[in-house]
Amino acid sequence: MFSNRVPSDRRPNAFTSALARAKARGPVVDLTTTNPTSAGFVYPPDLLAPLGDAAGLAYAPAAFGLADARAAVAETYHVRGLEISASHVVLTASTSEAYSLLFKLLCDAGSRVLTPVPSYPLFDHLTALDAVDQGRYQLDSHGNWTVDFHSLDAAWNDRTRCVLAVAPNNPTGSILRDADADELVQRCAGRDAALILDEVFRDYLFSGPLGEAPSLRQPSALTFRLGGLSKTVGLPQIKLGWIAVQGPEHAVADALDRLELICDTYLSVSTPVQLAARRLLDRGAAVRTQIQERIRRNYAALGARLADSSASVLPADGGWSAVIRVPATRPEEALVHDLLERDAVVVHPGYFFDFPSEAFLVVSLLPVPDLFDRGVQLLQDRLNAA
Repeated sequence: MFSNRVPSDRRPNAFTSALARAKARGPVVDLTTTNPTSAGFVYPPDLLAPLGDAAGLAYAPAAFGLADARAAVAETYHVRGLEISASHVVLTASTSEAYSLLFKLLCDAGSRVLTPVPSYPLFDHLTALDAVDQGRYQLDSHGNWTVDFHSLDAAWNDRTRCVLAVAPNNPTGSILRDADADELVQRCAGRDAALILDEVFRDYLFSGPLGEAPSLRQPSALTFRLGGLSKTVGLPQIKLGWIAVQGPEHAVADALDRLELICDTYLSVSTPVQLAARRLLDRGAAVRTQIQERIRRNYAALGARLADSSASVLPADGGWSAVIRVPATRPEEALVHDLLERDAVVVHPGYFFDFPSEAFLVVSLLPVPDLFDRGVQLLQDRLNAA
């Protein structure tokens, strides 16, 4: 009686079971945490006060969201040098919901969307739940991560409706450089497909601000940029995301007209968070700055710690994760389980993110420095003992 959109086998995998056993034995050093609210950041105690705005007692539904909230989001793009009209901003309850709305806009059941690998495994569930077919294209590491366009072309078929790109990508931390951005935009424009650009980690670069690729300033393909408070303000529990629409004028107008019907059907974004959006974006800068400092510090410390070891940190541009290449003398899963069982250290194996070969580990850069350094030292000791 149930659909095939939900996996029939939902049993815990071996890693989840091993993690549960490790936690049952005592505290663990978790180098996989992605929850900023539990990572020691100082949030202004009244940061969420705007959610209590009495104006929220009145309900005035708007398919794309309240005008001031949309304008506040548009201003975040203006700071980056992108002129995106507030009328082209669509509010959603989350980035995950934004994907679902766009799949409904662009895809029929069985249509294909192309996603990058390595990347976050959430795409497997998002595509399945909207009954669309997921094709994968490869990211290659040659000092910098680049798009393998041979694999993208091989995955493309006549049912392909959109290409997903994540910049900075999770977990590789790679951005779309000019040449790759140009190629993606040209392929989408020439093949009547849309580009979905997930930029939730765009505020978290390891060095100074990076300029926008020229082809993404005024793209020739219909383009949807995604963002949200979950990362921008470190508030995953305050559900507000957004879609910013760019591209040829006629395509943007048609997309917005169709999106209005979809969004009006659901009206999923709460009024209090829309009323608070501008103040949360402004005052959340204090949290954002702390996260920026933390991820930069931990990324540098990781590289320094492993500089003279058998492991190496892959180059990255930003995000909340780092990828460590370790000697492929044994399966990465065995190393991950060894760290759990012997050292109570939690890291993710590369195969979780569809790395094409052994052996990679993925760690979060969010943990407090003392905990992070301790975990990395234990990891290094385990590698040396192998």
